[in-house]
Amino acid sequence: MVDNIFKEYGKNPVALFHKWHAEAEKSEINDPNAMALATVDKEGRPEVRMVLLKSADEQGFTFYTNLESAKAEALGVHPYAALNFHWKSLEKQIRISGPVVKTTDEENDKYFTSRSRASRLGAWASSQSRPCGSYSEFEKLVAKAEKKFAGQDVPRPKHWGGFRVMPERMEFWIGHPDRLHKRFVYVKDDNEWTACWLFP
Repeated sequence: MVDNIFKEYGKNPVALFHKWHAEAEKSEINDPNAMALATVDKEGRPEVRMVLLKSADEQGFTFYTNLESAKAEALGVHPYAALNFHWKSLEKQIRISGPVVKTTDEENDKYFTSRSRASRLGAWASSQSRPCGSYSEFEKLVAKAEKKFAGQDVPRPKHWGGFRVMPERMEFWIGHPDRLHKRFVYVKDDNEWTACWLFP
């Protein structure tokens, strides 16, 4: 079964991800890099939310966030996560799971400076995941940050950075009529990928 999958889809699931993602960039109306991120909090309760993939390579799948947010807190307790990409226009889905590590300060700085000024100010103004009295309260904090950094570049706050999900398992799904879908999975063991078909 492994040889059959390798012959049809290749031995490297990360390369297959990039192929499908490139297709999604041409067909999805909004955010082809959107992915569901699932974590488990300190009480063992699962949580899921949409985040944006910012880079993907052999090392893993990277996203950025407030390091004091609920997702960051959960990853601090249980540094393992699951991702899900679903591209309805392609009838394709990829599920990814693996351990999570923080990105380096150099990576964080590089990506932060690529963001718009408004989004950088928002990173300073937002106490992500925490109660807010009103939206106008948030707007006032954005204005306060704008005043603080008027006429200068907006630096990265220390509470802002990234996480990288290092894939141990990557499952691919292709929709077919009558729910006769194609489904196969790659699993990494000793740095080698094996693969097998799954019943849909």
